[in-house]
Amino acid sequence: MGVTRLKRKDRRNKTVSRVEVQFLKLGRNIELGSKNKMSAKGQIAKNDAILNQLATEAK
Repeated sequence: MGVTRLKRKDRRNKTVSRVEVQFLKLGRNIELGSKNKMSAKGQIAKNDAILNQLATEAK
């Protein structure tokens, strides 16, 4: 059986759904007690730290 190529719309849907799943996984790891805690070196943690610092300076 030959390999079938996905049409452009289907390829786009595949990548969009993969990115959405990745985004949801990142968002869910924030809860306390989760098995996959976010790493302190991760980009989201760095962004949060910078935003918190800017918020305190603005007050």
